[in-house]
Amino acid sequence: MAGQNPVIRPDRLEGVVHGRVQGVGYRAFVVKEARRLGVTGHARNLSDRRMVEVVAEGARIDLELLIAALHKGPWIARVERVTTMWLPSTGQFSDFDILT
Repeated sequence: MAGQNPVIRPDRLEGVVHGRVQGVGYRAFVVKEARRLGVTGHARNLSDRRMVEVVAEGARIDLELLIAALHKGPWIARVERVTTMWLPSTGQFSDFDILT
């Protein structure tokens, strides 16, 4: 209907950040950005030492802003690329945390 805001359905973003992203405060950077944007999920280092996994749920616009931040990272990081996949939200998260 005209004049009404559509219901914002949350989405799920699953991404992998490639580059020099471990040992440089990258996960803490992601937590700060995700919480600022009001999205939930987690960030964790992957075992190959050159990738960080990010799983986030929230409004699509906020997740797109998070993707932009993932491409930048903290000043000491060197992001080579970010691969992303969109899925339906599961509602499993209540905050954004670092997984170990």
